Formats: sequence, C-alpha cells, structure tokens
Amino acid sequence: MSSLAIKTRRSFVTMPELLLLMVAIVWGTSYGLTKTAIAYTSISMFIAIRFGLTGFLLLPLALKDFKQGKNRDWKVAIPTGAILALIFFFEVYGVSQTSASNAAFLISLNVIFTALVDSLLSKNKPSQSLMLLSVISTVGVLLLTYHQDLGISLNSGDLCILTAAALRALMVTMTKKLTDNKQITNTTLTCIQAFAVAISAYLVGSLIAQEPLSQLPTDREFWLVTAFLVLFCTLFAFYAQNYAVRKISPTKASLLMASEPLFGALFSMMWLNETLSNVQWIGAAILLFSVLAASVNKPNKA
Repeated sequence: MSSLAIKTRRSFVTMPELLLLMVAIVWGTSYGLTKTAIAYTSISMFIAIRFGLTGFLLLPLALKDFKQGKNRDWKVAIPTGAILALIFFFEVYGVSQTSASNAAFLISLNVIFTALVDSLLSKNKPSQSLMLLSVISTVGVLLLTYHQDLGISLNSGDLCILTAAALRALMVTMTKKLTDNKQITNTTLTCIQAFAVAISAYLVGSLIAQEPLSQLPTDREFWLVTAFLVLFCTLFAFYAQNYAVRKISPTKASLLMASEPLFGALFSMMWLNETLSNVQWIGAAILLFSVLAASVNKPNKA
C-alpha cells in the first residue's frame, strides 16, 4: 500500500517542474503583451521603462550584496548588459513588425544557435545531429513564414527576431565566459544588466529619436501590461528558473522551457486574435521539434 502511495505521489508534477512550466507560460505571453504595450509608446521608451523598473526593484538587493562584499567583479556585467540591450532592441522591433506567434517560435531557435556558438568558440566541430537539426529548423522557419499571397517571405520583423535569437546565444556564451569564477551575485548581474538596457534605450530615444522621457504613456492598459512584464516575465521568471534548474535535471528543465513558443502562439491567438495557416502550423511544429531535440541532446555543461 505504501509503495503504491509513493508511486502515486511521484506521478504528480513536482514544484520545480511546475515553476519552470509557469516560467514558460509567462514568457510565452510576453510577445503578445509587448505588441500591446508598444501600441501606446515608442520601442525605446517601452524598453527604458520596463528595464528601468526592473533595475530599481532589484537595486536594494544588489546594494545589500555590495555591502556584504559579494560583488568585487561587478564590472563583468557591463558588456553582457550591452548585448542584452541589442537583444531587446531587435526583439521588440521584430515583434512590432511580425506576428507575436511567429516571434515566439523564431526566438526559440536560440537553443540551436547557442549549441552552434558553443561549438565554434570551443573550436569543436558541430555534431552531425546538431547540423541536421539546423537544417530541419531552417525548413521550419521557411514554412512558418509562408503566406498564401507572398509565398515564403521573411519580413524585417522575422529577420530581427532571428538576429535576437542569435544574440541570445552570444549572450549565454559570453555570460558564462565572463562570470566564470568571478565574484558577482545573480541579483546584481541582473540589476546591472537591466540598468544597462534602460540607459541604452533612453539614450537612443532621447538623442536619436528625440523622445523626451517626460512624455510617459498615460494609458492604464500600458502600465498594467508593463507591470506584468516586469513582475512576472522578469523578476518571477528569473528567480523561479534559478530555483528550479538546481532541483531537476538539465534535460527536463530544457524540455519544459522549450514549450515557451507553443504557449506564446496560443496566447497570441487568444489575446490578439492571430491565426496560423496549416502550412505555418507545420513549420511551427518542425521548429518546436528541433528545439526540443536540441534541448535533449545538448551537453549538461551548456
């Protein structure tokens, strides 16, 4: 009787698994919500507000870490913050020019890009399975961007999302390289990165686009959406992911996180009434398969 009870308990989803699934869900919603937020303001203003709020919320914890002497190598966060700024400029602009569901699937290719970048930097020849997955995922991208009137058409938004996915791969690799054996807490790292993104966006908006910060959006929906993105898609997701990945296997964690584009597509259909054609669904399925396979096969150290 007791062994049956143990098996029954094991059949339920554990807390780390549930948290990672929730992270995948909230990150999936971010593409549709971002599309809603930038309808009220410019891309640079939205990025500055979102990451400025994130940085200020993390600042008390980061300062506490500084007082305790845990951040002697804090400067390593600056270059990764610059990369993160580029990621979000490309990603948010891409979302503004393509569908949120397309963006969710295309950005997931960072898993495959990361494996390729890791192979190049380590001077190891990419495995045959990785090369095959790269070819398969390319077919998925072409089908996902198929339109009945235009045929296969990668617009500027799709290309920006693919660039953001490649930059995410560079971000992961450089963060690992720069922070390895360095004294800086995850909270401080995220805080400095957030401020780097916010300051970059503000400079772009004020100096290039001539957008004064005083012209903040006043719409209630904008601030509700932005608050959700800051609290759930950044702060909650950050801590939940760090907690969960230490409790379960890397393979299981990757599989749960790789479900993000599926949730992104479903949310976009409900929130923005977006639709995918049958051909695009096939492309999306191929992309999802490629990302899941890459997640299963990637080395644990990645």
